[in-house]
Amino acid sequence: MKRLAAVVGICLFASLPATSSTARAEAFITVLTGGTSGVYYPLGVALSNVYGKALPGAKVTAQATKASVENLNLLQAGRGEIGFTLGDSLSDAWKGNEEVGFKTKLEKLRTVAAIYPNYIQVVATKESGIKTLADLKGKRVSVGAPKSGTELNARAIFHAAGLAYKDFAKTEYLPFGESVDLMKNRQLDATLISAGLGVAAIKDLSASQEVTVVSIPADMVAKVGDAAYIAETVPANTYPGQTEAVPTAAVRNLLVTHSGVSDDAAYAMTKTLFENLDALAAAHVAAKQIKLDATATQSPVPLHPGSIKFYKEKGLM
Repeated sequence: MKRLAAVVGICLFASLPATSSTARAEAFITVLTGGTSGVYYPLGVALSNVYGKALPGAKVTAQATKASVENLNLLQAGRGEIGFTLGDSLSDAWKGNEEVGFKTKLEKLRTVAAIYPNYIQVVATKESGIKTLADLKGKRVSVGAPKSGTELNARAIFHAAGLAYKDFAKTEYLPFGESVDLMKNRQLDATLISAGLGVAAIKDLSASQEVTVVSIPADMVAKVGDAAYIAETVPANTYPGQTEAVPTAAVRNLLVTHSGVSDDAAYAMTKTLFENLDALAAAHVAAKQIKLDATATQSPVPLHPGSIKFYKEKGLM
């Protein structure tokens, strides 16, 4: 019944003009985010607040999820109107990669915008003695929630480093917050976190004990063999005690909707997003890297027609 109301709401949304971000509409907009200790969640809450204010008739909620894979499956099923995802997860969804959690090709997915890069951050306790990826062998490591975008990144990076989960003394499949709690309690040596810079969970950990941000060299990033992975750097002083820049890998994040969302609704959501980047940046520093330029239109799946209309108006297509 709730989803029926959502569908009716979107239909009403579609019947109204979206020539400005303040277009009034009766609609349900569910923003699919991630775990509460990651970056998707605070950004999703901020985005839902922006939509709630700019689209006064819309009833907007932010939903905590297991992030990329779950978000894409929910969107395909029409159980959400916009969601965050990693680019490699989106590519797998479009192809229907069953191994990573997509039983069929998710052909209803449509892109709203490519946003900021996710930095793949491998963090170890100082006392573990881990300084390189090779040092993870025989250690206790968390790789992210099962089949989440983070865990898919972990598979790719560790494979490129010649490592498999069986090489670890213990492999935990936990979200950011739970991984950090175990590290605080000396029950875990390291975790891989895929998120924007300045992850709250890492800041929390590094404020309570010395940690090492482990390097992922550029040549190792190239070994992943996927264009979605690019060489990047975690700038010095991103986290307490991290005095030097650290080479790492990154994957672009995107905001995605589905073909059942009307052109007017997608247009309004896209326009409102880019008109309120300051509000998103205030929620998390990662949003400072969201730009209204040609990179926003780049995606492994088609853009929603409503988003295309916005980008054409801005001369980007």
